[in-house]
Amino acid sequence: MKIIQIVPGFGGTFYCGNCLRDSALVQSLRKEGHDALTLPMYLPLTLNGETRTDRIPVFYGAVNLYLKQAFPWLRNMPGFLERLLNSGPVLSYAAHKAGSTRAEGLEEMTESMLLGSEGNQAKELEELVGFLRKEQPDIVHLSNALLLGLAGRIRKEVNTPVVCSLQDEDVWVDAMRSTYREHIWTLMAEKANDVDGFVAVSRFYAGIMKERMNIPEERIHVVHIGVNPDAYETNLLSCDPPVVGFLSRMNEENGFGLLVDAFIELKKNNLFKAVKFCATGGMTGDDKSFINLQWKKIKQANLTGYVEIQQDFRQDKLKDFFRNITLLSVPVLKGEAFGLYQIESLASGVPLVQPAIGAFPEIIEMSGGGVTYSPNTASALAAKLAEILESPARIEQMSRMGIESVSRNFNCISLTKKMVNLYQQILDNK
Repeated sequence: MKIIQIVPGFGGTFYCGNCLRDSALVQSLRKEGHDALTLPMYLPLTLNGETRTDRIPVFYGAVNLYLKQAFPWLRNMPGFLERLLNSGPVLSYAAHKAGSTRAEGLEEMTESMLLGSEGNQAKELEELVGFLRKEQPDIVHLSNALLLGLAGRIRKEVNTPVVCSLQDEDVWVDAMRSTYREHIWTLMAEKANDVDGFVAVSRFYAGIMKERMNIPEERIHVVHIGVNPDAYETNLLSCDPPVVGFLSRMNEENGFGLLVDAFIELKKNNLFKAVKFCATGGMTGDDKSFINLQWKKIKQANLTGYVEIQQDFRQDKLKDFFRNITLLSVPVLKGEAFGLYQIESLASGVPLVQPAIGAFPEIIEMSGGGVTYSPNTASALAAKLAEILESPARIEQMSRMGIESVSRNFNCISLTKKMVNLYQQILDNK
């Protein structure tokens, strides 16, 4: 089977769980003998220090897209200038700038993309469709519902079924100015009719998007995110001293500041005077002032000697990160559709401490490899961390259960087969 997955690139400046998930699916499909290809949009799909574009250019280059949206007179710019703005160095520079992954301010762009042929990117859409015509895939898989503006033309011109993943679109749309939110959700619900099937990354998120986009239940399928268990090391947990870990983009929305506050509160108890904190996951230009503020709080609490920021978050370096932590907590303020870092942590034998929101309770219930707490406040998190750190036997039990659950419930091989069965079902229905 020939599958082309269309994925927004992120430039490699931070840990992007959704991007890693998409890349892992394509790699797993290839291992199963399928002809799978990743087609990046906006920015390069940079993973593990290398740009993985399979010799394919980045479609809908972010710099061109922004300039044409903001300055209509540039929509007919010379070809040489367009190629320059779509070059690797220019896109890499753009990925590091503030605002490159921020929804606020890109509402008109999001609307235009969802309008497809009726939007301002009709030329880019024709280039994409032309490429797909030459490739003639059996299935085109869109990474998320913000790309639904592509689906209608692909189905019509390429005569190929389109599948769309559902993963954290609400985070992007709900961050927009209030005057746009309802309109964007309505537009996404309309464009959902151009898709042959939706794949949610959790039961929780399937329910959210069923309501937000008015998708009939029979058109939404749940395929959890998986990893290859053999790619992770399971060592004795680092408990002397205990280390609390954080793995995600280090911004406010992902709860980095909340965990810093919880750590400072935890350290006020003499029982935990040796506990350390290690964080990794990178940042964008938007996050620098926020991270500086967190360092200021840490310095004021005289805890700089207990805190480490690991700059390199490539997959091979994450083995060192997991080897040196006792627990992982990523207290995303509003929850998340899944959170790949959870499965990476469980595969490494590191238990989770997560807020009881989003898909976190679902994953922890399925795995037995962690605990939840409520409400999602620094005080509640500090109390839960203290409770778990006082019980080494419980930590060891959760570690063992987490490792076993990845092989049983979150193994990429079995989940890829489930995805292929869905593809085949859609092809048969066509």
